[in-house]
Amino acid sequence: MSELRYTANTQLEQLHARYTGTGHADITKYEWLTHQHRDTYSSIIGHPPLLAYLALADGESMGRLKFELCEKMLQPCGLPPKKDDD
Repeated sequence: MSELRYTANTQLEQLHARYTGTGHADITKYEWLTHQHRDTYSSIIGHPPLLAYLALADGESMGRLKFELCEKMLQPCGLPPKKDDD
């Protein structure tokens, strides 16, 4: 047993350190949704066939759609909610 260097907790910490969108115990709903939207937009931009499909469906060029998705990645869910300091 002592030979096992990595427990489930340390593996989970490494996962969170490597991938920022995996969340943690204190993540808010807004942060989680923001990560989900950014992951979706970056996946669409990174897969040209999917980008072409969406551009065709929207009736826009691929470059224009890529630009709009990059713009949406700045604040995909709008302004962050006000924090209550109790």
